[in-house]
Amino acid sequence: MKAITVRGRNARVAAGLLAVATLTAAAACSTSDEPAHAEEPATAAASASGRPAESLKPLLQQALPNVPGKTFTSAIVELPPDASAAPHQHGQAFVYAYVLEGTVRSKLDDEPVATYHQGENWFEQPGTDHVLTENVSQTEPARLLVVFVANTGDKLKIDDPKS
Repeated sequence: MKAITVRGRNARVAAGLLAVATLTAAAACSTSDEPAHAEEPATAAASASGRPAESLKPLLQQALPNVPGKTFTSAIVELPPDASAAPHQHGQAFVYAYVLEGTVRSKLDDEPVATYHQGENWFEQPGTDHVLTENVSQTEPARLLVVFVANTGDKLKIDDPKS
């Protein structure tokens, strides 16, 4: 599967998703009766590589009323200076990511490594292997707004068992 940098006509779709996610982040509450599937807020810890790890802080989780079995989740991913995430997948979720702060390097499946700066965004198709996620700065943090549209009850991040 490919990650696609959103440009041109698709930028309107991305802008709409960002607007929805921003509004939901501002509300910072959930009225969903669906079971939560977002991980608890994680604290940055050292990864297996000895580098700091990312943390994920869910903002809002809401069952999609017009798409049975699907849940919308928005979250902030924080990457301390020099942080990297273990290789992982997001299961069958469709994922949209927007760089709020800093610069992030990412590699999906067998695609080339891509670098995203503040204000840039991308999306991931369901089942994509997220081989590399790292903050390129040794001194400044990076933050992402990440939106997941996932099967209700599914985990949002599944570490790659081969790593």
